[in-house]
Amino acid sequence: MNETEQLLEQVAVRARNSAQGHGKPLPAVLGAQEITRAEGILGFALPPLLAALYTRVGDGGFGPECGLLSLHDSVRAYRAGRSSAWRWPEGVLPIADFGCSMSVCVDCRSDTAQVLLFDPGLGEPELAWSIDTPSLAAWLHGWLDGTAWYCDGSPAGEEYDLELAPWDGFRSRI
Repeated sequence: MNETEQLLEQVAVRARNSAQGHGKPLPAVLGAQEITRAEGILGFALPPLLAALYTRVGDGGFGPECGLLSLHDSVRAYRAGRSSAWRWPEGVLPIADFGCSMSVCVDCRSDTAQVLLFDPGLGEPELAWSIDTPSLAAWLHGWLDGTAWYCDGSPAGEEYDLELAPWDGFRSRI
């Protein structure tokens, strides 16, 4: 079993246990045709790990904070962002809502599926984007092991203190 397979299995186990603990079923997985349809609407491919989460774990509802958005909601949020005054960057898909208008997004053009944080409370669109983690895999590992800044009790929250590195790819994508 390779690292990606191990990660997907760990996420699936945690997602199932969390759903059972909350007395709610985990959303059903999506089929390949639903991924293809979403990619056609978006105009770009989903990173393989993100697609695998939707096809092998569930259609959102698991993960940090309120969990991953359903693929439908992610596509809808992306399209709304692209037509907003915020000049949403091309290829950056919202995957989770962290409250207070903050969104966790995946840069679908990044080889590692870099995870970005969008915080419109910072003012100008160029300032609203920061790098959360260098990859979707690292973001998921941080959630699984409780070391990510958004995890309760994580010392990383104090280290970051909203001082995440700015994302310099914004201007090239609008």
